[in-house]
Parts: sequence; structure tokens; C-alpha cells
Amino acid sequence: MANPLFDTLFGQHAGRQDPFLHLADGTLISYDAFLRRTAQFANLITGAGLAPGDRLAAQVAKSPDALAVYAACAQAGVVFLPLNTAYTPGEASYFVENSGARMFVCEPHKAGALTPIAHAAGAQLETLDTVGNGSLGESARHQPDSFATVDRAPSDLAAFLYTSGTTGRSKGAMLTQENLLSNAQTLADLWRFTGKDVLLHALPIFHTHGLFVATNIVALVGGAMLFVPKFDTDVMIELMPRATTMMGVPTFYTRLLDDTRFTGELTAHMRLFVSGSAPLLAETHERFEDRTGHRILERYGMTETNMNTSNPYDGDRRAGTVGFALPGVEVKVTNPDNGATLPQGEIGQIEVRGPNVFKGYWQMPEKTAAELREDGFFITGDLGQFDPDGYLQIVGRNKDLIISGGYNIYPKEIELLLDDQPGVLESAVVGVAHPDFGEGVVAVLVPEPGQTLDLEAIKAACGTELARYKQPKVFALRDDLPRNTMGKVQKNILREEHADAFA
Repeated sequence: MANPLFDTLFGQHAGRQDPFLHLADGTLISYDAFLRRTAQFANLITGAGLAPGDRLAAQVAKSPDALAVYAACAQAGVVFLPLNTAYTPGEASYFVENSGARMFVCEPHKAGALTPIAHAAGAQLETLDTVGNGSLGESARHQPDSFATVDRAPSDLAAFLYTSGTTGRSKGAMLTQENLLSNAQTLADLWRFTGKDVLLHALPIFHTHGLFVATNIVALVGGAMLFVPKFDTDVMIELMPRATTMMGVPTFYTRLLDDTRFTGELTAHMRLFVSGSAPLLAETHERFEDRTGHRILERYGMTETNMNTSNPYDGDRRAGTVGFALPGVEVKVTNPDNGATLPQGEIGQIEVRGPNVFKGYWQMPEKTAAELREDGFFITGDLGQFDPDGYLQIVGRNKDLIISGGYNIYPKEIELLLDDQPGVLESAVVGVAHPDFGEGVVAVLVPEPGQTLDLEAIKAACGTELARYKQPKVFALRDDLPRNTMGKVQKNILREEHADAFA
């Protein structure tokens, strides 16, 4: 196959008039129309000088055109780098510069702030809004609506997704054509997707879940999506009678359950509800099943690997577990000190190997070597155990990662900002259970001796410098931080102290 990813996900549908995207306003976009728009973007991108292997960074709101830019990059052999729309200009600048992006696409109203950042990184800045306007959207309309797909090998890079570590320095996970395609094929088969499925899609498309799981699976089987900009309870309830499947984060399900209109009758025709990106509480599982008769299917994945495990389609979807390794994927629990595989039931670090596992971190050979073993196993950083029936349970993380509303938050980044605020001696940021977001961010501050902290000013600084989902929801004061004999902050104690912060 000339270009495995594009040909299999999109190219196979050339000329098809069947619906691909149903928009909330009633607009319908066929596969044929989507592919013609994709070709226009591919012509524009290559005409701007981007060659196979070059990077295109996009920080744009969810729209059919935003999705077409992803498909166009696949068709042109360009590496696609989606960026969270909540990132501030300062945050986005690192990704554009570090990736060496040749083109940076943003929303028109952000062009003023982002033009200097693009120029400093040597990237061409283009704009795109949700209705096809902006410099990229408008110029594309003057391009041919056919494009000769660029040849790519399965091992060629298709996307970068930036993750991070507790050091706060973000890492570009390099994902290949095979990584993305193999995972979509495995999941489509495992979850029984067909061309008759209509997926209710309210997830963002700058994230593995919404782009590489939801979108890729639907495109692969030739199904359709009810493609809405973001989660809105009223819209979800209105559209659900037209869907057969839904993917979401736990927050989606708790908010639906909080609405009395969300009933078993409303969901009677649905085939599958999938949850991921954050742990789903057993209570949510039970409430959902009691209300609808459906058992949510929970799975486990991450930026570097896409999906690794899934609860079964047929059989017991067990609350508090993420099921079994996907076909073709190996999962083991090991001793963090020596990498030895642990017996069933013992807690250790989770490692995975398979065609889904990324190629490494962009320009970080030492970090790659530390987390990706020579035998192909990736050290996930998650801690887990296998229960007596072989279901994988995730019990925590050996890094201090916080997952709130499906988004990864790295405490060190927030702590560095807090430590810079007037009167702050030091800080520690932890995540504790939150009924809506899975985890909420708590900031513990230690004032300098004799200082009184201006918490409103500190909150304002967080609001300016950090994406909203990273901002602490609770600020607490302490005379000092709890430490062990080696001087390491004992965040477990802080988590216990603030365990009920959002109760």
C-alpha cells in the first residue's frame, strides 16, 4: 500500500456519498466532500514547501476543517502535531520550537499573540476558524480538490503528541503510521465497529482519545460521527437517539447521570459506551448500569502507545479494572528496581510492548532509552496489578501525574510558577479525588517567614500563565512541607490531608 494510514482510513472512501460527519446544526458532510477538502489542504500544505517528514503544528478549535488538516497531513506525508487549544502562547511556543514545525496553524483571533512565536521558531503562521475561514481555510478553496497521495512506509512518522514528565519538560512522542493504524484496526475489531455505526463524538481532537481512537476507528470502518464541538449535556441528550456508540471521559458520564432526562429509554438503541483517559469510579459504573442497563466499557491507553488494554465486549466489564491486553499487545507488571516480572496479584510498574508502542521521544535519546527498553517494552510510569482473573487494575502512578477531566497535568510545571510568586517559599501540587473531573488540583503553599500571601494575586497569575484545566482549584497553606529522611516531599501525606477537598 502506498500510504497505509491515509489509504486505509480515508483513501478507501474516495467518491463515497455516504455521510461521514453530522454537525450539530444539521449540516451533513459526505466522505467524498471531506476528501475533496482534505486534498485542497494537502495541495496548500505541500505548496507552502512542507515535505514528507516535516511537522505541521495546529492549535485550532474542533471543526470538520481541523479534522481535514489531519487527514491532509497523512495524505502528504507531513507529521501532524495537534496542540491543546487551552495552551497559552508561552506554552505553545515550546512545542512549535521544539518540534521544528514548518507551519503553525492557529485560530484567527490568536494570530497577533502567536505570530512572533511562529516567526521566532522559523514556522509559517496560518489561521483557521471553525467555519472554514482564516488564511488556511480561504486559500485552500482555491486549490485543486484532488491530490496524489504521497508514498509512506509503515515505520514512517505520522504524528507527534507532546507528553511530559515530572521535570516539567515536555516530550514529543513520535507515532508511526503502523502505531496508529494497527491500534485502530485492533479496536474496531474488538469493539465490533461497522459501517452502520454512528459515533457521538464530543471529545477534543488534539488528544489520542478523540483523534486516534474515535476518529480513526470510524473512518476505518466507514461509519459516521455526530461531530459536536464539545460536551454539552443538552446537545448530547438531543443527539443520542441518532447514535449507536459513544466515547467519553468519566466527566461526560457523571454529567449525563446528573440530568433526569438521561434515561434507559433514551439509550435503549445504543450499542456501546466507552470510557477512558481517566479512572472511572465504581460508583459511576453502578449508577450508569442502574439507570440505563448499559455497562460502560473501560479501557487503558496513553499518549505514547494509544490503547493497551480493554474490558471485554462480551463478558464481564469489571469496574475498577481496565481489562485485558489488546490482541497483539503484551502487558506485564514488573519490579521498578530491576524490571523483573512480578507474580499475579503483586503491584508493580506496568510495561507494554506491541505495534502500538511509539518510536521514541523526539530529540531525547536518553529519555527514550530510560523508558523504552531494548526489547521493545515501554515503561508506562503507571503502577498496577493483575487480579485473580487476569484483569489489569491500575492502582496509581510512580510519577506524580494528575489526570483531570481526561487531561494530563504535571505538578512540577505548576510548582515552578507558584514558587516564583511573591512571598512563596515553596509549594507542592497534588491531585485528589474529584466527583466530576476524576482528580482536582490542590496547591499547598509555604509562605516565607513573616510573609502573608496574597492568594488572589497568586490565583490571577495561574489564570494568566496556565491553561484552565491546570489551574489549582484549592489553595492551602502550611508551615512546611512533609519530607522523608532524604528530604523528598511526601506527597502521599498531602493527598491524605486534602482527600476530602472536593467531597
